[in-house]
Amino acid sequence: MSVFLEYPFVERWSGAIRNYIEVLKPRETILLTFTGLCAALVAGGGQPQIATLLLAMLAILLGSGGANGLTNYLDREVDAKMQRTRHRPLPSKKIFPAEKMLPLAITLVVIALVIAWFLHPLCFLFGLLGIIAASTWRKRITCAFPQGAIAGCAPVLIGYLAISHQLELTLLFLCVLIMVWIPLHVWSVMIANRADYRQAGITYFPISWEVKDTIKVLLGLAVLLYGSSIALYRFSDLGMLYLVVANILGILMILAAARLVLSGVSHDAWRVYKLTAFPFLGILFLTMVLDLWLI
Repeated sequence: MSVFLEYPFVERWSGAIRNYIEVLKPRETILLTFTGLCAALVAGGGQPQIATLLLAMLAILLGSGGANGLTNYLDREVDAKMQRTRHRPLPSKKIFPAEKMLPLAITLVVIALVIAWFLHPLCFLFGLLGIIAASTWRKRITCAFPQGAIAGCAPVLIGYLAISHQLELTLLFLCVLIMVWIPLHVWSVMIANRADYRQAGITYFPISWEVKDTIKVLLGLAVLLYGSSIALYRFSDLGMLYLVVANILGILMILAAARLVLSGVSHDAWRVYKLTAFPFLGILFLTMVLDLWLI
């Protein structure tokens, strides 16, 4: 009998925990942490010091989650106006008042920055810049660049610098790759949900342009992304496995963007968006590590 009496209490708490985890955007946080982990492994030639690697992962995981939480908090009013995001914990008021999640997000950010300082002052600097950029990259007032580029590069910078402590060409081209990937990823989902963004009052690029023009920008970004992935091979110690996979993924991305240009249908941008996430970025970074381990 006592088990049944306790069940509503347990269910209530488990639901609350899920809401607080969801507000930290776990999928995006995991992808960012993964790219930072791979960057650290690349910096260490595939064999970095384990303790440093684990600390870097923890700093990136906590910092990314906290920054995503702050972004969700700042965007809650716009999210409530959009079909795609209105069911998130803050706009749907599953967490109410919204300020209840701020202690969690701020605590995660502070812990992450403390760990980053312990790893290296440059890790702290780029971590702080990434959190500031993520917190000012808001749906209502700005597009994905440059704040999104800075926020997206921060995990890679922290992971790499935690191991190497040096600003190197490989790190530069890793960041170039991310800086091209971010707008392609974000703008494609915005084009795919153009009507939803417009009715929420968002008027900046790419929503401010006609679809026929914005999809050409996506194609250009796909070409640049392919080129930056090949440039990374040229200016790093990555081998043939990475080169083969980078060519395959880059060509697939260009084909997806070209198909979008030919169809002219904004909803087809969703395919580009889905391809940019793990299939492109995740596999490409995974291949960097496998390349180092298998050669």
